[in-house]
Amino acid sequence: MTVLVFNGWAAGPETWQLCSFRHDWIFSYVEQLDGLHHQLLDDAEDVIMVGFSMGGAMALKSLLKYSCKVRGLVLVSATPRMMEQKSEGWVGMSERRLNALKEGTNLVYGNDPSLLFEEKNLARGLEFLHDTDLRSALEEMPRTSFPVEIIQAERDGIVRPGNAEFLKRIFPQAKLTMVPGSEHVLPVKVPELIDQAVDRVVKSAKR
Repeated sequence: MTVLVFNGWAAGPETWQLCSFRHDWIFSYVEQLDGLHHQLLDDAEDVIMVGFSMGGAMALKSLLKYSCKVRGLVLVSATPRMMEQKSEGWVGMSERRLNALKEGTNLVYGNDPSLLFEEKNLARGLEFLHDTDLRSALEEMPRTSFPVEIIQAERDGIVRPGNAEFLKRIFPQAKLTMVPGSEHVLPVKVPELIDQAVDRVVKSAKR
C-alpha cells in the first residue's frame, strides 16, 4: 500500500512533522503543481491519499483520474471549491480573504529563498485555489466504496465547515470528524487525530 501526502498552499513536509503515520511521499504544493504526483500514481497500484487544504483538492482531482488505483482517502481541512460562490449559495473564501492570505504570507516569508515562497510559485498556487472547482466532476463520479476520513475544524475561516458536509454527501461511507475551534492547520493542531484516521483507512483498505 502506497501512502501519498498532498500539501496545502505554501506548505512543505514540515507541516506533517508532528504526525507519525507511515507515508511514502509528502509532496510540497510546488511539486503538486509541477505534476510530480502523476509520475508516482502512474506507477503505483494500491494508493492511500492524504490531502490537506489545497492538497485535499489535489487529491480529489487525482482521484478523478486514478480512481482504479485509490484504496482510501483522508481529507484534512479540504474542499472541492475554495472560493465562495454566492449565486449558488456556496460558502467559501472571499476574494478579500484570499488577498489577505497572500499579503500575510509575503510579509512573513517574503525574504525566504526556498521554492515554496518564490513569488511565481505562490501565484501559481493562488491561481489553483482561486480557479479549481471539482464539485460537478465529483457529483458525476461513480460512487466509491473505499474507506474515507474527513477531518474539519468547526469554525475554520479558510475552508468552511459546510464544505465537509458536501464531501460527506459525495462519500457517504466517510467518517466525518469535526474539530472544535477555528484552526485550519490541523496536521499541527491535532496530529493524533490524523494518525488515527490514516491508520483506520490503511487497515480497512487491507481487508
